[in-house]
Amino acid sequence: MSAAIRVVPSRAARAVNLLKTVQYTHPPSCPCHSNPGYHQNQTRSTVSRYNDRTSRRNYATPQDTSQLKEYAFEMAASSIRFGPGVTQEVGMDIANLKPSGTVAVVTDETVEKLEAMRQVRESLDREGIKYKIFNKVKVEPKDYSVKEAIDWARTTGDYSVYLAVGGGSVIDTAKLMNLYSVYKDADFMDFVNAPLGKGRPVDRKLNPLIAVPTTAGTGSETTGTAIFDLVAKKSKTGIAHRNLKPTLGICDPLNTRTMPSAVKASSGLDVLCHALESYTAIPFNERTPRPTNPILRPAYQGANPISDIFSLNALRQTVKYLPRSVKDPEDTEAQTEMLLAATLAGVGFGNAGVHLCHGMSYPISSQNIASYKHAGYDVPHPIIPHGVSVAVTAPAVFRFTAASNPDRHLAAAEAFGVDISNVKRESAGEVLAEAIAKFLADLGDQPAGLKALGFGREHVEQLVEGTIPQARVLMLAPGLAKELQAEREQLGRLFENALEH
Repeated sequence: MSAAIRVVPSRAARAVNLLKTVQYTHPPSCPCHSNPGYHQNQTRSTVSRYNDRTSRRNYATPQDTSQLKEYAFEMAASSIRFGPGVTQEVGMDIANLKPSGTVAVVTDETVEKLEAMRQVRESLDREGIKYKIFNKVKVEPKDYSVKEAIDWARTTGDYSVYLAVGGGSVIDTAKLMNLYSVYKDADFMDFVNAPLGKGRPVDRKLNPLIAVPTTAGTGSETTGTAIFDLVAKKSKTGIAHRNLKPTLGICDPLNTRTMPSAVKASSGLDVLCHALESYTAIPFNERTPRPTNPILRPAYQGANPISDIFSLNALRQTVKYLPRSVKDPEDTEAQTEMLLAATLAGVGFGNAGVHLCHGMSYPISSQNIASYKHAGYDVPHPIIPHGVSVAVTAPAVFRFTAASNPDRHLAAAEAFGVDISNVKRESAGEVLAEAIAKFLADLGDQPAGLKALGFGREHVEQLVEGTIPQARVLMLAPGLAKELQAEREQLGRLFENALEH
């Protein structure tokens, strides 16, 4: 028998082994470097963990596909062009598309009078583009206002390109005009998210849509989601599919300068919750069921390694720049960074999804028990702005969800400036909730709970019933029960805890 050969470690290998020994026996205070396996463990919490599970093949055993967990995630976002003055390029963009028919320009009566629309008209005229303007979009659209827009798109021309100029309400309405003008015979409820609608997938190519946002909030220029009030159900719902996303988002910071302070605050709070919810959503590989066909994979997939990057960066930027942009309309750096944060968050939540803050917000804003009208909104009707309705429950929500992943909630608290070095993991929810509540109070003019919007304990049951149908987002909520009665009880406690903060 030949003698075993012992290989002497190289100098580099000995150095690495020594460093590992030192780190394990005398860990530094840095959470990453105190454990040499930290980065490997973080990676395994997403992609590798799935690989371990799915590498075990049991072909002979029939499986219930409805219980199979997801194993992949997709990233989809619009092309984005960002910079001051880029609105003037939109005419060339449309000319480059070589439209075969008229361009439908979608806006609202307020934005139509602003500089953004003047720039758009000049750019289209300069390129000789034929266009018609629809300016009847409603802020916080209702199903009947969306149907009016769809009817206009179906009956007034053969539109080969859509151009949306405005906030999220305008861009979302344009998405639906585009969808239903391609599916001319479809019933309105065909594509509405289940269980309120049929949830039909979008399996045809839609016409090009260019979005020019004039607010810094929804991120709608990057996503395949469109939201509206379903009046008969007293709740918000929507339509979501990757094919709805704009072809191009033109993000021009000059277009957000005209936003009133209250609109900046509300829009920015939407960004804040997009970032927080997508970062804390269930991991993509914990979502069920696994789609039987890629076309059935939802746009909202759960937290994933790529969305995390966008969401956490958007959170940090919002915490830093939103208070500045609200307080000083001449702070161009803050206005620019908030528009960028909205776009980053749009990419993050557009692929990971949102959960409880948004799911609970829909009945809050659509029911509006006390006909609340938020200060600073120049509209002729009561309104709880979307960002306000989302943020008002945030302290209660993240106090509840923290147990699912304390480390992520502590990372979020750190983004608010909290020193988490001595915070226990079991305190993550309370710490983050307090940080959010303080941020809202410091921002100013924000309701300190649902009571300030006119809701009381007697309204909790109907708020819960308006939330239950939001399955598309509730399925991503960490810690929420799957059994209906238990889910109702949890939501009831959340609304009660959100009455004051």
